[in-house]
Amino acid sequence: MQPRTLAALAVVLVAAAVFAAVHFWSARPHSVRVPDPVNEGAPGRTSKPVAAGDALPEPSPGLPPATGPDGHVVVDVSGKVRKPGVLRLPSGSRVADALRAAGGARPGADLAGLNRARVLMDGEQIVVGVPPDPAGTGGAGGAAPGAGSGPLAGPVSLNQATVEQLDTLPGVGPVLAQHIIDYRTQHGGFRSVEELREVNGIGDRRFADLRPLVGP
Repeated sequence: MQPRTLAALAVVLVAAAVFAAVHFWSARPHSVRVPDPVNEGAPGRTSKPVAAGDALPEPSPGLPPATGPDGHVVVDVSGKVRKPGVLRLPSGSRVADALRAAGGARPGADLAGLNRARVLMDGEQIVVGVPPDPAGTGGAGGAAPGAGSGPLAGPVSLNQATVEQLDTLPGVGPVLAQHIIDYRTQHGGFRSVEELREVNGIGDRRFADLRPLVGP
């Protein structure tokens, strides 16, 4: 063979060898790094374990009821109960608790208009089984027959009045009277007359008309 032919053949062989080497290198298997396992105890992913002796966190309390300085409520229970008088009860007590502390209602006492599930407020008066006090010192625990059908002689108790009694107020119809009852039920009663502003449908002008006619 001619030297020129041998040189050309050598170049072709070298090129083929280089191509084969590159192809073999790129096709070889590569090692893949296994991802690190997730650490379940890593900060920010889970809460700190609570030891057996640690105290569990207390749940967030809701709005506290109106209480006296020592955490109790003092209420005046009068009317048709066996032991009327001023009672000191734990915070969160209800009207039913005050009735039990006063010895219970007397036989024949009308409790139809008394919300015994209502949370007590410090300083309030509970009048059981008698018509509303004309002087406005307390609401009626149980309305006498026909007591809610006409206008009242004194200020209307927002915490004890019925829908019919509220309906006798100027500018208050059955719908607005029901709004007042609903607000009283949802918030555990009225702590002041100013709270009447929060009732849906009572603006500044209507509140000014009602303020001298109502009481807590």
